[in-house]
Amino acid sequence: MRHVYFRVIIGLVWLAAAFVSALSGGFGLAGFQVILCGIFWFSAYTAWKKEKDGKGEN
Repeated sequence: MRHVYFRVIIGLVWLAAAFVSALSGGFGLAGFQVILCGIFWFSAYTAWKKEKDGKGEN
């Protein structure tokens, strides 16, 4: 479960970086960082879902 938490935290870091980048005018880079944030959050969600489904089978 730790890897899910780390992915969520890294996603939050990318989102904060996108916010700072957008404030300074780098909208292209901010968009890229938002995409990276989404990738990390999607990865965390799929890992969480797989772990949740795996526990019910035993």
